[in-house]
Amino acid sequence: MLAHAEHVREIERAAQGLAVNRDATVIQSWRRCLDDYRLDPGRFCEAVIVPGERLKEHRQQSEELVAIARSGLERLYGQVADQGYVLLLADSQGVTVDFIGDPQLDGNLRKAGLYLGSQWAEPGSGTSAVGSCLATGEALTIHQADHFDATHIALSCTAAPIYDMLGRLTAVLDLSLLSSPIPKPSQNLALHLVRATARRIELANLMAQTRHQWVLRFARSPEFVDVDPEAAIALDQNGRIAGMTHIGAQVLSRAIEQDWRSSPDLIGRPVTDFFDLDLDVLPELTRQRATQERLVRMRDGHALFAHAIEPKPVRSGMVRGASLPASISNLGEGADMAALQLKTAKLARTALPILIQGETGSGKEHLARAVHDASGRKGPFIAINCAAIPEQLIESELFGHTAGAFTGAAPKGRKGLIEQADGGTLFLDEIGDMALPLQSRLLRVLAEGEVQPVGALAPRKVDLRVVSASHRSLTSLVEEGRFREDLFYRLSAATLRLPPLRERSDFGWILDRLLVRHGLDQDGREIPLAMTATARALLHAHRWPGNIRELDNVIAVAAALSDSGIIDCDDLPDYLAPGDLAGDDEAAGLRAALVACNWNVSEAARRLEVDRTTIHRRIKRLGITPHN
Repeated sequence: MLAHAEHVREIERAAQGLAVNRDATVIQSWRRCLDDYRLDPGRFCEAVIVPGERLKEHRQQSEELVAIARSGLERLYGQVADQGYVLLLADSQGVTVDFIGDPQLDGNLRKAGLYLGSQWAEPGSGTSAVGSCLATGEALTIHQADHFDATHIALSCTAAPIYDMLGRLTAVLDLSLLSSPIPKPSQNLALHLVRATARRIELANLMAQTRHQWVLRFARSPEFVDVDPEAAIALDQNGRIAGMTHIGAQVLSRAIEQDWRSSPDLIGRPVTDFFDLDLDVLPELTRQRATQERLVRMRDGHALFAHAIEPKPVRSGMVRGASLPASISNLGEGADMAALQLKTAKLARTALPILIQGETGSGKEHLARAVHDASGRKGPFIAINCAAIPEQLIESELFGHTAGAFTGAAPKGRKGLIEQADGGTLFLDEIGDMALPLQSRLLRVLAEGEVQPVGALAPRKVDLRVVSASHRSLTSLVEEGRFREDLFYRLSAATLRLPPLRERSDFGWILDRLLVRHGLDQDGREIPLAMTATARALLHAHRWPGNIRELDNVIAVAAALSDSGIIDCDDLPDYLAPGDLAGDDEAAGLRAALVACNWNVSEAARRLEVDRTTIHRRIKRLGITPHN
């Protein structure tokens, strides 16, 4: 008890700003425990093991990462098993979703919280390696009395963060000892091992998700770039950042001379913002060339050795040997959309709830319908715009009501939209705008598979597949307390991300389909509709904040204004016109495309669907420069 009392006094001294012999990260965590979470350092708290049903949900949500990480975990455990270490993989909520330890110590490990299902987030468990790693985003060691809760002061725990390809902290790898009689620096090797393993897991995850995209892997030494790279980034067909490892994010941030914590969103930015690199030279960075010759320069003047991995060819219309459903194969073209189609086809036949993220107008409902059509479910597709239904009506609209449930209720009652989706798919568009009280009721529907209409005495069973969508970041809404965390995890077992129109490599394909769609008369007869090259160039150059919906409206209006059936610049909205740009229409259109691509000739060529040599020839012929 004397040791416990001294531990409490040390935490209190740190809280008062007095000197204590602890790392700064430990002191900052202690202060969070006291000031933010109102934890009591004098209270002994047993390790929390979440109930089996909740653990099952956490493991399902982490299933893909666990599968990718497993071989790395086993390799790491093989290196340290004889030293008594236990290995934990925790998700972003601090719940252990995978675990490797000595089975003979199961009882002691479970009591200590070094076990499957243990909950280590700081707000509940105080200072710990997993919790503090989640809070800081950094690898660290919490050794013995570094722990806030005296229950855990025998433990020595070392953890490293694992980030997903979009730069979000998604898991924590932890290496722990039940007891360690030696000082904290003895865990430096453990710190090195978890960092290296987390880096390799991130790389494996990136490679698994970007098979049909260019991947650039980097190292400071040519000897390691092909066998054990330090960082990696993935590029879409337009040469924009599509994914990265955590050190990859640090490399990109350093290239623009910003700290990775405060850098603007890196996803979607041209790779030329960070490297002095033309997309046409990527084949020269593959293994066909000596490693010493594969040096690339960053915008800040530093240089790294690179290994470029070519995209794997996509077998059009195929997924695991079977044809893609028509609804999914019609989503788009190109390698970037092929990856989305493959993932959608695999998920469509499952019962997993899907969250679709994408900007307004990017086609989220169209994708949701494709999922339903490919699911094999016999019931209807019921779409609900959570932002469009008045708050005073949404409860009865969603859940229905019995006869006489309230003033104005239908005489025979009415079946709600959720019950109407029985046997089919319920699509909740703009789910982020749903009021918190209704989120609670929806959570119950999803958890129990039943709905209770307003005024009903008993619930009714429903069998439905839920697909939701939002243009807003639900994780940010959760952090702000505006969206229930438990509902978020119920809805987002799988996530599909729709790229904005400005980033899609199949812009020309979309444009041609819209021309066909609007080239029909009222009786459905085809009226040939075409577009001049200049008008097409202006459309390619626009940023499309309204995405496909905006483009659809532009083509509809242009088709109505065109007398000849050939859409030209005069038929387009004023905000798309070349304005007072000097030169003829051809020069204006090309100049607009180049400006939109930051004068990246390769990207402009892709957008205009011509060769780079054609662009260079036109630039020379028309006398176009960045200054005119």
